[in-house]
Amino acid sequence: MKGWNWDGFWGYFLNAYLLEGALVTIILTVVALVLGLIVGLALAVMRMSSYRALSLIAQGYTWIFRGTPLLVQLVIIYTGLPQIHDSLRLDVTQSAVIGLVLNESAYLSEIIRAGIASVAKGQSEAALSLGLSRWRNFRLVVLPQAMRVIIPPLGNSVNGLLKATSIVSVISMEELMRRGQILMQERFQVLEIFVVVAVLYLVMTTAWELVQRRIETYYGRGYGEAKLKLRTPARDDR
Repeated sequence: MKGWNWDGFWGYFLNAYLLEGALVTIILTVVALVLGLIVGLALAVMRMSSYRALSLIAQGYTWIFRGTPLLVQLVIIYTGLPQIHDSLRLDVTQSAVIGLVLNESAYLSEIIRAGIASVAKGQSEAALSLGLSRWRNFRLVVLPQAMRVIIPPLGNSVNGLLKATSIVSVISMEELMRRGQILMQERFQVLEIFVVVAVLYLVMTTAWELVQRRIETYYGRGYGEAKLKLRTPARDDR
């Protein structure tokens, strides 16, 4: 039985083929996150709409994409849609992006909806009474307050999305996991390559956690300062 190959193990950390796969993973994550936030925000607004039809559509979308595995969704998009009509045939990259966006937006919509719902209705009513339009009220009053609630679960969702990109390897998308599988088949160093792949994922998720902490600190700072200002006069009065 072949033993552990230390030279091969350390060498894979500098392997350009794997590092390019890690870059593809990061790009997939960023694209899916940005588009997922756009779709998720639209779904959250629809879900909270007074129009029952829009609310039901958003609920149905969330129910389907949160209730079925991402793997199944990717396979349906990549191999199932062309069976319906040839014009629905998508390449690997298109299928991967669409699958990740559709799945992630269902989760992000609930995070955004919870954040918006956490803002007291009196805030919006006061803003509207001052003459702000509904859009300016949402952008200037509701969203900044909601962000403090949205950021922590959003950061955790991004962490999960980064790791979920590995699932697109099943449709032959050459991100980090898929490239690791290809190298394993070529060089038969299964454990060494997969350990390196795991470490690279760990590095990326750790880097994101550091970014997430800074973002949470940024959005929490104003809230903390506001609380401090509220307490300061009371101390002075004493």
